[in-house]
Amino acid sequence: MEDRIREAVDFLSSKITSSPVIGIILGTGLGGITEKIEMELRVPYEEIPHFPVSTIEGHRGTLVFGALAGKKVVAMEGRFHLYEGYTPEEVTFPVRVMSKLGVRYLFISSAAGGLDPEFTPGDLMVVMDHINFTWTNPLIGPNLDALGPRFPDMSEVYDRDLINTAKKEAANIEISLKEGVYAGVLGPSLETPAETRFLRMAGADAVGMSTVSEVIVGVHCELKILLIVVITNVNIPDAMEKTSLEEVIAAAGKASPGLSLLWERVIGALP
Repeated sequence: MEDRIREAVDFLSSKITSSPVIGIILGTGLGGITEKIEMELRVPYEEIPHFPVSTIEGHRGTLVFGALAGKKVVAMEGRFHLYEGYTPEEVTFPVRVMSKLGVRYLFISSAAGGLDPEFTPGDLMVVMDHINFTWTNPLIGPNLDALGPRFPDMSEVYDRDLINTAKKEAANIEISLKEGVYAGVLGPSLETPAETRFLRMAGADAVGMSTVSEVIVGVHCELKILLIVVITNVNIPDAMEKTSLEEVIAAAGKASPGLSLLWERVIGALP
C-alpha cells in the first residue's frame, strides 16, 4: 500500500507547482464546484498509478488541481463505491494520496436520501455524525503506522470549527442548512420501507451509499473533515415513492450551484 501511494504521489507531484491544502470529493451530479476552480491541471483517473476508475453515471472521473477562494485545492470529480466491486482499500486510496500530497482539510459532498420527514428534495444537510452500516471498515488488516494510528478516535469525526463556519456562511448567503446524522449503507439496491424505518429509528436523518469509508480514512490521516449532503429525495416508510438515478442526478444538479457557492465561502474563510 505504501509503495502504491508513493507512486501515485510522485506521479502527481511531478505535474503540479505547489501542494494542495484542501481536498474535495464530489458526489453524484455535484461537480459544479470545479467550474469555480482556477484550474492548473486536470488528470483522468486512469492515468494515475493504482487509481480506481469511476463507473457510475454522474461521475466524470478526473482529478482537478488549482486554486479556489485563494486556497490551493485538489478536487475529485467522481468517487468510488463499494457496490462497484471495489474494496474499501481501493475506495479510500485517493484520500491517502491527497493526504500525502499535503492536504489538511477534506471537504466531501454526496447525494443522499432524506429520512427526516421535514426534509424536502434540494435541502442541504451538514453532517454532524455518521453511522457505518456498510458492515466493513477500510482500516481492517495490518495498520500502516506511517499513515495513522491503529485505533483512530471517532468521538469528533466532523470538525466543529468547519461546521460552525459552514452554518455562518450559509446564513450570510441565505441558504438553509439542515443538520443531521448520515447513515452509510452498502447498496446498490435502494432501501425497503422496513429498512428506511429501521434507519430512522437508529438515529439517521439521511442515507447514502458512499462517504463513510473515505471519512474513516480521513480521520486516520488526521484530516479536518466537513461533509455536506444534498437531499435528493425523501423516504417516508408508509408512502415510499420510486426513485431513479436520473432523478437523483437532476435533483443534485439543481442544488449544486448553492452548494458550490457555500463551499467557496467556507474555503475563503479558512485561515
